[in-house]
Amino acid sequence: MEQVPCVRVRPTDGETTRRALAEANLLADGYEITVEDGWLYVPVADPEAALEALSGAEVVDYAAPVRETLTRPADLLGYEPSYERIGEVALLDEDDPERAMTIARAIVDSDLPLETVLDKASAISGETRVREWTVLAGEGTEVLHREYGCTFALDLAEVYFSPRLATERHRVAEQVAAGERAFDMFAGVGPFVIPFAKRGAACVGCDVNERAIEYLRENARRNDVTDRVTAICADVREVAPEYEHWADRLVMNLPHSADEFLESAVTLAGERCTLHYYDIQHEDDPFGPGERAIRVAAEPDYEVSVTERRVVRSYAPHELNVCLDVSLERS
Repeated sequence: MEQVPCVRVRPTDGETTRRALAEANLLADGYEITVEDGWLYVPVADPEAALEALSGAEVVDYAAPVRETLTRPADLLGYEPSYERIGEVALLDEDDPERAMTIARAIVDSDLPLETVLDKASAISGETRVREWTVLAGEGTEVLHREYGCTFALDLAEVYFSPRLATERHRVAEQVAAGERAFDMFAGVGPFVIPFAKRGAACVGCDVNERAIEYLRENARRNDVTDRVTAICADVREVAPEYEHWADRLVMNLPHSADEFLESAVTLAGERCTLHYYDIQHEDDPFGPGERAIRVAAEPDYEVSVTERRVVRSYAPHELNVCLDVSLERS
């Protein structure tokens, strides 16, 4: 049997572990969960993400049996296709339309719970950071995505959303305490706002994309946090003066251009504020430009302390998507 990465836990922790991995879309569907010698082995698709999703988890290589009753796309194609999953939708990035259609048919004909297949038809572009899609199977581009106990409705053709950032969003959400006031300056459909609100924070989500704000309001209703979420369709630079010195926590997930909004971030920051600043920079100095920009904007009004420098993922050759967790304390 093939050695695959598995989370190893005691059977008494099995259901909790399985549920957490399922909510994070980290289960390896093609392999059986197995008990041996007093341990439960749960196959995972991404061992690094599993370690981050489950604090203190142990990941080992284990000869997990293949699910005999599950036909995978690779079984039909003779090779392992590359695709992302979001909800019950498979996302391809294929240049060859014929190959894309072949993969789409195999995905739909497999035993995976995927009925819709989309192929990227353009790069992300425009102020709202959306892309075009070719629908290869199923109907439309709307999807219902579940992530760490939250449910998000969204339309991939109308809003920006990356399932790859689930672990990073969960990392930040775990820092949020009940009673905090959190402001997401580029909120989208609410992947930061909703889990923050579920943890008891009062949240404001701002975005220039009207459809994203409509979905944010819908997602607040779906997750029963409407009373703790304010959704605003506007440029955050216009809104910031209304929330001057309001925020205990700020999220700036707009890589490439977040630095243009730092003045507004300083306006929003309360006496003590945690800033999560996302950037894309060359691997030679991935954190320096962001940290320098934050200091220029915030000092001397605030004492600036970087509490964590984190590589989120590789973005392109020699470019990294990074996050700076920064403490701002009014001088």
